[in-house]
Amino acid sequence: MFMVQTSVGMREANAHLGRLIREVKEGKVIVLTERGRPVAQPAPVSRKDLSLEERIARLEQLGYLEPKKEFSHKIPPPLPLAADKARQYLEEDRRG
Repeated sequence: MFMVQTSVGMREANAHLGRLIREVKEGKVIVLTERGRPVAQPAPVSRKDLSLEERIARLEQLGYLEPKKEFSHKIPPPLPLAADKARQYLEEDRRG
């Protein structure tokens, strides 16, 4: 996803604070400037009262995450290995 960043001067920010806060809450990136130089970037307050599922849904809604896709096929179970074989193979690979 491509994030659009908007620069806003302090006078305009003071005149339109409510609108800018709504945009930040919706996920827009706003940089406040003073005489053309960046001075601040408001960010939404973390919502720790939301469940993990609600936070994930919000990130999907904002486009930061893609919705979970269901697999059309099942992943086969791992191959059975004799005791300590996995460790042995890993050590051989590391020496490699």
